Amino acid sequence: MLHWLPPSNDGGREDLIYVVTCEQCLPDQGECQPCDSSLRYSESPLHLRATSLTVSDLEPHLNYTFTVEARNGVSSTKSGRSYTTLRVSLNQTEPPRVTSVNLEESSKNSLRLSWTVSPRQQNRILRYEVAYNKKNDEKSYTVQRCEGNSVTLSKLSPGTTYTIRVQAQTPEAAGTYSMEYEYETLPEEPEGANQTAIIAGAATGVVIIVMVIIFVILLHRSRRNGRSRQSPEDVYFSKSEQLKPLKTYVDPHTYEDPNKAVLKFTTEISPNVVTRQKVIGAGEFGEVYKGILKKSGKEIPVAIKTLKAGYTEKQRIDFLSEASIMGQFCHHNIIRLEGVVSKYKPMMIITEHMENGALDKFLKDNDGEFNAIQLVGMLRGIAAGMKYLSEMNYVHRDLAARNILVNSQLVCKVSDFGLSRVLEDDPEATYTTSGGKIPIRWTAPEAISYRKFTSASDVWSYGIVMWEVMSYGERPYWEMSNQEVMKAINEGFRLPAPMDCPSAIYQLMMQCWQQERNRRPKFPDIVSILDKLIRAPDSLKTLADFDPRISIRLPSTSGSEGMPFRSIAEWLESIKMQQYTECFMSSQYNTMDKIILMHQDDIKQLGIRLPGHQKRIAFSILGLKEQASQMGIPI
Repeated sequence: MLHWLPPSNDGGREDLIYVVTCEQCLPDQGECQPCDSSLRYSESPLHLRATSLTVSDLEPHLNYTFTVEARNGVSSTKSGRSYTTLRVSLNQTEPPRVTSVNLEESSKNSLRLSWTVSPRQQNRILRYEVAYNKKNDEKSYTVQRCEGNSVTLSKLSPGTTYTIRVQAQTPEAAGTYSMEYEYETLPEEPEGANQTAIIAGAATGVVIIVMVIIFVILLHRSRRNGRSRQSPEDVYFSKSEQLKPLKTYVDPHTYEDPNKAVLKFTTEISPNVVTRQKVIGAGEFGEVYKGILKKSGKEIPVAIKTLKAGYTEKQRIDFLSEASIMGQFCHHNIIRLEGVVSKYKPMMIITEHMENGALDKFLKDNDGEFNAIQLVGMLRGIAAGMKYLSEMNYVHRDLAARNILVNSQLVCKVSDFGLSRVLEDDPEATYTTSGGKIPIRWTAPEAISYRKFTSASDVWSYGIVMWEVMSYGERPYWEMSNQEVMKAINEGFRLPAPMDCPSAIYQLMMQCWQQERNRRPKFPDIVSILDKLIRAPDSLKTLADFDPRISIRLPSTSGSEGMPFRSIAEWLESIKMQQYTECFMSSQYNTMDKIILMHQDDIKQLGIRLPGHQKRIAFSILGLKEQASQMGIPI
């Protein structure tokens, strides 16, 4: 949907129209051309009277430039044009879909296939996956990977119909599979059939016994061979309608030699192509840098984790294990591993660079800046990443907003794949692992009490992440201690709805926080629910009840005059609005007695422009008024 403002001066004429033109450019090429006729407009773009226009059927991964020109009856007599331009880049679309799969050649044991995709999207494709199975055997299938748009499927059974579908994969994500195609191998040679018929004519009793023995042997072999003997990276197995990996997540710690896991799941990178530029953080193992990776003649911005000097052997193993874990994942909402430097010092883990950093800090820095659709879109991305991990049988165990990274296009990606943790406030815990401590306030009750870490416990943590997102990075359970949090949860307490939180989103949070883990939704269910909400934006307009007395905690201490706070600075700090201290102190509202007399318009006049900040301050003042009234302080 394109929107624009009318000219500030229409010259007193009433024959104003707008003309919208379009150019499209490939991202890697400078040349542009007029947009295809395949684009669809809500109305003719050449004679518009409205100041908006809907454009659909845009091609993914193309850059579009729309020009809106204002014209009237005398425009042709003017030397200049009155226009504005808008550039749009569609980079967040799904990978291309294979449109047709063709049989090129067949034999009794093989099929040679080819397929097509849109020529414009061909250069985006990293590889293809071809999934196939016998038509009468829907319980198992094989996947073969290839880089070109053709493949030969070998070691097939003669005279058998196979169901085939093809999926394109880009560096960002895997696309949807094509429709199913059925192709049949050639039958066995006639001599084999005649020979079988001769054997079948032997003595009836002997043949029956032999057939029973053969049947038992074949049944045993069939079950044994059902387990794939091909490379675990190329073969998958499924017992459901959806394709799911046979070789799911492999714990690198199960390898006797951790270097073998690194070799198997990661790419070794020469330190000569890596440039560290500046420190952007500190991780568990050392400093984190923003840097440049030279790859295929291009300079790619990356994040570089380093292993600090003086590391122990255990720290080295844990450091490389995190890379071995990341290297097994390939999804648009999972942080992408570029490679490792393991043969030189300092050792490095190199990942894609996420411009906006950790989600919790990003939300705090942009409090109130996003609408509900944008926030739900972030939640949908996180849920999609967790859905992928759950299907890989990987349990994250430390899902929190601080472990979600955000790029410049607000795409959220799950990160931090340290495997094992120790529970906070429990130095005697027997569940010892390497990635630090699990914060109690993000962890499901059964994981705290019984060490039951499952995808269902990740769902509980996801509910806390939802609360963090909708509250713009507020700390869950505020300043409650871990013991208070555990006690409150076991007594049935759940976090209240954040301010301006859609009711449907808060209901989903509450489902994630079901005490009985089997009653919590699964990540595929969560993705489906969020997709429906995004497609129906009106469903987000109904807000959950918000109680500032619970959501904004007031201290128990009182000032000398009986007010809940001794100073404006103390009050603003308690609601995380201390950046406005100077605004209040330089105005007429420079004492707590005057603060509780303020109204919404007074807050705006102080120069506090963010709606979320205005509401937070207003609700806090409401709580102050109620508390002052209960204490008998005249207002």
